[in-house]
Amino acid sequence: MKLGARSVKTGIAIVFSLFLAQLLNLPNPVFAGIAAIFAIQPSIYRSYLQVIERIQGNLIGATVAVVFVLIFGHQLVIVGLAAVIVILIMLKLGLEKSIGISLVTMVAVMEVQGDSFLLFASLRVLTILIGVLAAFLVNLVFLPPKYEVKLFQSIHQVQDEIIRWIRLTGRQASDYLATKNVIVNSRDQLTKIDQLYALYKEERYYLKKNQYAKARKLVLYRQMIVTSNASLQVLKKLHLHENELGVLPEQFKMMIQERLDALLTYHEQLHLKFVGKLKADQMSTGLHDEYIQRHEVMDIFLNEIALSKEEKEEFSTYYLLHILSSILNYEEQLEHLDSLVVTYQRRYDSEANTKFDDEIY
Repeated sequence: MKLGARSVKTGIAIVFSLFLAQLLNLPNPVFAGIAAIFAIQPSIYRSYLQVIERIQGNLIGATVAVVFVLIFGHQLVIVGLAAVIVILIMLKLGLEKSIGISLVTMVAVMEVQGDSFLLFASLRVLTILIGVLAAFLVNLVFLPPKYEVKLFQSIHQVQDEIIRWIRLTGRQASDYLATKNVIVNSRDQLTKIDQLYALYKEERYYLKKNQYAKARKLVLYRQMIVTSNASLQVLKKLHLHENELGVLPEQFKMMIQERLDALLTYHEQLHLKFVGKLKADQMSTGLHDEYIQRHEVMDIFLNEIALSKEEKEEFSTYYLLHILSSILNYEEQLEHLDSLVVTYQRRYDSEANTKFDDEIY
């Protein structure tokens, strides 16, 4: 089991919040530690949004608590009623994620008794606010996330797995259950990649130059994900129609295999091109001339249909169309990705993607 950066930052935030609360001689510094646990987020931007929400939730919880104590006293039933009111207010304001911290604040305030109720209540609120701010500072300073590196690394790894299994399945050399497990696992990985993409998209830059570069990269990474999904669809179709593929005429099987090999090599080269590890003479856009072209695929397909009808052979064109359509869609997505990579490199030629070297290659 791998210990993530968020786990480490949570521990640091708890210690830091407790230290600040003790340094300021605040009563019950444990509330600062509890608030810090709620406030740690996977990205700096989300952490900033959470600070704003949690401050609002903190003030709402404290206000409701003070009002209910001054009007009704400290009875246990009143605490439950106040909790219901706090939840309703938070839901009404769209602050669902901060309900927990607002309830912690409410309970912490309402359990204070005595003549100095308002003073102690204010100190409790201050203690919780310190915990929230301490967590934000830790998120800002310690182990800042590198979501771009994680994003490309994840795309590259899942794509490498899909490419390997397309090659095996296209030659009818893969085990049925093993291929099925790879498809399920790849689909789950692509779902996680979508989440990483969302986290990377949330990262903010303050220089316009960086903002423009980030916007272009967002388009590029989105197309990488779309292309990976297209390749997974090819693997699904090959797996689903494995039996039909096995009884195809030999010429057609060789054509599909050759076309898949060309596309998979093309995809591998695009990743190398993106990180600047492809030779200059290999960076021309599009598939090489020696590979079978798209129109040739359709010509062979139509000729094979006509021949099978003349000879009255059984030839399932229905299932084959599914396979060919997924392959053609995959090719179109690859060509679009290629154009985006070339455009990005021409626009930002001075910006080398050296940050990917150690993590992937």
